[in-house]
Amino acid sequence: MSNPETAPDGASLSAMTAAPPAKKLDPAYYNWSSTFSIMLGRMTGSRDVDLEEKYFSEMDELKADTICKRCEDNRSYLLQYSPIVKFLKDEVGKLGGDLNDKNILCRMCTNEQSGGFSLDHGILLCANKFRNRGHQEDTMAHEMVHAWDHLKFKVENENLRHQACLEIRASTLSGECRFSREFFTKNQWRITEQLQHCVRRRATLSMMARPGIKDEAHAGEVVNQVWEGCFKDTRPFDEIYK
Repeated sequence: MSNPETAPDGASLSAMTAAPPAKKLDPAYYNWSSTFSIMLGRMTGSRDVDLEEKYFSEMDELKADTICKRCEDNRSYLLQYSPIVKFLKDEVGKLGGDLNDKNILCRMCTNEQSGGFSLDHGILLCANKFRNRGHQEDTMAHEMVHAWDHLKFKVENENLRHQACLEIRASTLSGECRFSREFFTKNQWRITEQLQHCVRRRATLSMMARPGIKDEAHAGEVVNQVWEGCFKDTRPFDEIYK
């Protein structure tokens, strides 16, 4: 991340362990999306909480267990066999962090995100949002890039430029914007600068959910402000993963 507002940081990921939920409904149903929604300012009032509780009360418990088990099995497989996941796990380890099955957690989610990251809690995988193992691999890699960045750089949560840089790097380096995924799953038919177009689109959408962003135009403006340096910075990779 070559944004001059960021700098190497000696932070530790030792705190990145699974914290117990403040309000426990059922282990299979506990939804970290509420944690991340609050962190990103997405929840606007008690009505949202009521809707989430109603959702969980109506969920089929057997289905939730099955979906989360599949996510957990894929997580274990990817941690052991996925080249990009293994590489990022090792790189996070070099910075003093430890990503494992205790802080990479599969949960049922009510919103459209496929995952999330918190330095205090770890990585959230939205088990019911994955199309297949490849989609889960992309999401794990995306959030692991966030983990690496938070350990490597002094990231300010309220600094929109910092947050835009994080999203640019995660979409660029995770593999989620590779041509085959965009072509077959997103119906994106661009041949020239496909990667750049995808990264800009995903980073802008992510920024629109953050407090302080007025609208899509504002989100795109912030992304453009840091685009050049952040898109070209491929650390910890030697080049963009394809």
